[in-house]
Amino acid sequence: MTSVHPTPSLGTELSNPPTDGISNLRFSNHSDHLLVSSWDKSVRLYDASANVLKGEFMHGGAVLDCCFHDDSSGFTACADNTVRRLVFNQGKEDILGRHKAHVRCVEYSYAAGQVITGSWDKTIKCWDPRGASGEERTLVGTYEQPERVYSMSLVGNRLVVATAGRHVNIYDLRNMSQPEQRRESSLKYQTRCVRCYPNGTGYALSSVEGRVAMEFFDLSEASQTKNYGTFASGGCDGYVNVWDGNNKKRLYQYSKYPTSIAALSFSRDGRLLAVASSYTYEEGEKLHEPDAIFIRSVNEVEVKPKPKVYPNPPANEACRTQIFRMKVQIVPPRKLYYGFATYVELYPVLRFALKQPGKLLEFV
Repeated sequence: MTSVHPTPSLGTELSNPPTDGISNLRFSNHSDHLLVSSWDKSVRLYDASANVLKGEFMHGGAVLDCCFHDDSSGFTACADNTVRRLVFNQGKEDILGRHKAHVRCVEYSYAAGQVITGSWDKTIKCWDPRGASGEERTLVGTYEQPERVYSMSLVGNRLVVATAGRHVNIYDLRNMSQPEQRRESSLKYQTRCVRCYPNGTGYALSSVEGRVAMEFFDLSEASQTKNYGTFASGGCDGYVNVWDGNNKKRLYQYSKYPTSIAALSFSRDGRLLAVASSYTYEEGEKLHEPDAIFIRSVNEVEVKPKPKVYPNPPANEACRTQIFRMKVQIVPPRKLYYGFATYVELYPVLRFALKQPGKLLEFV
């Protein structure tokens, strides 16, 4: 592999990165701590602001996803079929339970106090981590899915599950007996990533051919306010783009990263953006740049939408899905599993005072 000397415009490169593909990274909801999962079987906790590795746990297989519980603990989804809890400040780990196939996704619901996992065994499972370890003590329920689970996202009591076959199931965590809604992706190709709007009104869905669709939970015409907010996308072309969802325009493009963009995460206050520059095997086995994580400060000019006055849309256009086209090539499966093309991350709630008389607009 060739060495990389990133330019300052890429951000600060974290020390002690994973040694194989980065599967996901997430900022804490309470600090600048960053949790990173990898195909090298590790999960690492960083203080992103201080560029310090605070802890690391090794697993029995590739770690496909991770999420925080609090600032010093989290949960992981592993290719050895296990769901694990990690407590970094105590150096402890335990197994909450297992699936029958690789665990692809994990989310923690603060509203329900439960861990939700999605697997390639075509199920999602809910776990109560407050009890003793062991599946017989922690498993709350198992819910069949139409296909393998590829991505999940939570906001409040709403859970969005995206599976193979372009299926999308929307659940209320207070009643998991059946989905509130069953949908089909409005995009033509395999789903890559789903992320709920921070304000709880809908979700963004990306696919491997480089498109992002913005959807609402409420399909009535009255609910379609066309406030899609600001979001970032990254793909195998190595570019991160920031988009104004309302105007369907690109706000900013960062300098090209050394290799594919495997994952993105904004900090809780939107000051920082973590970028996983990690080859996603869109061109098969080949020499590639080392895996790296960059932390860059987000300037207001990069994410502040430009004011625009919208006419009232015709009634037949009010519910139309917004679809964004990225310049990202269609990719074959990553190793033996699935393709990485477009990763999407929504900007957290911040207020921008736009130059419109007597108006303060909130973009989320």
